[in-house]
Amino acid sequence: MDSSNNRHILPKPSVKSHRLPNSSSPSQNTPSQHFSRRISVIKTVWIKSLNLPSLQKFTLSFLSVNRLVVDADPSLQVLEYLGKKGYNRTEAMLRKESAHQDADGRPIITRVEDSGGAKLTNSLDLLRTWIEDNLDLYKPELRRLLWPVFVYSFLDLAAEYYTRECEQFFLTYKDPFVREHEDDIRALTPIRLPQHLEDSHVAQVYRNNKYRLTLSVMAFNNLIQFLESKDREGGAVIIAILTNYMQIFTVDRAAAGNERSIAAILAKTGADEDLPAEDEGIPGHNPGSANTDRNAPPVLAKLSLGLLPLEPELQDDVRAQIQEEDAKNPPKPGRNSLLEEYEQRIKREPTDDVPSRDTIPLPPSLARDVAMEVQKVIEHRDRFKIGGRTGGVGPGVSVTMFTFHNTFDSINCIDFSGDNLLVAAGMAESYIRVWSLEGKALPSALPPNPLDPSPPSSSRRLIGHSGPVYAVSFSPSIATPNFVGPSTAPQYLLSCSADKTVRLWSLETWSCLVAYRSHDNPIWDVTWGPHGHYFLTGSNDRTARLWSTDHIEPLKMYVGHDNDVDCVCFHPNNLYVFTGSCDKTVRMWHISSGNALRLFTGHSGNVTAIACSPDGKTLASADDVGAIFLWDLDKGRRKKRMRGHGKGGIWSLSWSVESTVLVSGGADGTVRVWDCLQEMTESTGKVVAEGGAGTKIDGSGKGSGAAGKGGVKGKEVGVSADQISAFPTKKSPVYKVAFTRMNLVLAGGAYMP
Repeated sequence: MDSSNNRHILPKPSVKSHRLPNSSSPSQNTPSQHFSRRISVIKTVWIKSLNLPSLQKFTLSFLSVNRLVVDADPSLQVLEYLGKKGYNRTEAMLRKESAHQDADGRPIITRVEDSGGAKLTNSLDLLRTWIEDNLDLYKPELRRLLWPVFVYSFLDLAAEYYTRECEQFFLTYKDPFVREHEDDIRALTPIRLPQHLEDSHVAQVYRNNKYRLTLSVMAFNNLIQFLESKDREGGAVIIAILTNYMQIFTVDRAAAGNERSIAAILAKTGADEDLPAEDEGIPGHNPGSANTDRNAPPVLAKLSLGLLPLEPELQDDVRAQIQEEDAKNPPKPGRNSLLEEYEQRIKREPTDDVPSRDTIPLPPSLARDVAMEVQKVIEHRDRFKIGGRTGGVGPGVSVTMFTFHNTFDSINCIDFSGDNLLVAAGMAESYIRVWSLEGKALPSALPPNPLDPSPPSSSRRLIGHSGPVYAVSFSPSIATPNFVGPSTAPQYLLSCSADKTVRLWSLETWSCLVAYRSHDNPIWDVTWGPHGHYFLTGSNDRTARLWSTDHIEPLKMYVGHDNDVDCVCFHPNNLYVFTGSCDKTVRMWHISSGNALRLFTGHSGNVTAIACSPDGKTLASADDVGAIFLWDLDKGRRKKRMRGHGKGGIWSLSWSVESTVLVSGGADGTVRVWDCLQEMTESTGKVVAEGGAGTKIDGSGKGSGAAGKGGVKGKEVGVSADQISAFPTKKSPVYKVAFTRMNLVLAGGAYMP
């Protein structure tokens, strides 16, 4: 044969050359060695059967054969081999393991809950998509599910060490919740590991409590049917979250009243859809009830909201003094006498829900108390009357604004005295300054100091605190009556500070009388009771405490808030106290028993101001996102929400004498007047909510201006129809607003150029 042809003839392969090293016989080989030998023999058989004319064709065929053999499923070949050799148990085990694996040996996922960290992402996407594709009738209440599902999914990822998935999940889904839950989002941002959960107060609050939510029966049934139908796609994961972390109550739409009626839902604006229900959140509770037990009955404690009656002896003394005043100054034609006004006032007071004076011990009445009660009757008769519904367009309430200049942002708080003659400001430099609003010299009961020849000044500085002063409060007072009698000017001033103390100052000697110590942290607010003698404080230690001027230690401690107690106030009858907190709740407490009687939830921001109406039936509360809520104390339900202030905080609220008009002031640099009787909730316009160049703003107009302290420049805020008017300042955040007994408004703030 020609040598040129011999070049293309393959040598006869030797079977021995394809045996595995160190293999003496097939019976001694392991299954893996047999499998390798089988592949080798197959290659040999294919090569022997080829009769190719050229090396190139041989090479291509060899590669094709090799690819066919290698691409074959090796697991099937192994199973076939094990079956032939009688390794039945090994074959059964391998078949079981291979049933849920792909060709590369990875497990085949048939349920979302088996997909590790991605299960929570897929489940939330499933729920969001379904809610947005649902009927408009059910969307508002179903959207309330997204926040708790997001929070508990995120916390589960951190608890299970899915660090990367936890971070990606949070960044992907947090944006829709920032507006309503800004503080919680900020607190949850650094959480990635189980150790972070232990260190986060917010995380512990969510993990140790169940999130309460109320859904209509139809919406809840639709939700469960959908989740069960999507069991493998993520429905089982959502059901597990609802079961383990949430407490869902269902209500019949027809039995729930107008609040959940179809007409009310369709009439809501976009802003109203974001408003949480009164019983939603942590701690969950029946509307108005302070009992957060999940099995608590929907029964509210009965309240005594009537005004505290005067002592019989005091009533007789006041009536005698009024008769004497009528004899000296007869009323003008068409005007009631003081006695008629007094009798009408007593008749208007309810008698069935008034508290007993034995429940609230007060010092014996003095001649000063008689003079104050007589002056109250005079001012009540002569006041500017605000009667009936205002309709959102009047009446024209007058506001006097006192602006403090050159403060260099050192003023923390302001308060006006009840006789409208003094104003006090607490400073960041740890002192208090008191001014005369009339510019007159402030007298002192102490003899003049011969070493200080300077004339009396119209202001006094009170030094004693060792930290910034956060609140000041004048003792109850009223304008001094015309008749000769004891002075009704304020006698004392209270102040609280970062130094954890409350100080009682004498306004006669301008000196500190007592320093009260009990709180463990800085004290944010202090206020006098309506009859003096008692005062209330709220602190960073999450408690409020009741004090009396004649005791160095607190009389009661009110514990229940999950965060700082930022603002406090008394009920007009002195039987109840109110506290507002950074936990976005307002609580009502019995002054003597210390029990929480009402719990009001629904704020989407920190509660920054509260005020009870003079008739004792309504509470107003405001937050740092610019919303004001009115609460019905007897029913424990929200009456309405009023919007108009810009973001940054509403720092002060005050009611008119008739309890029909509310005035507010805050960081946006405006003083706003609200109609509290109007029941409309829809928005009628938009306004730039910051204080500006003096343009008057009302519910039907627009205005603009520069931002005050804490305001968001250029941001438009919806204004509700119950705003009567708004008075912008010129770059002056409003720290304090106060209705006088004559229905005039005083306001105070610091100019911030």
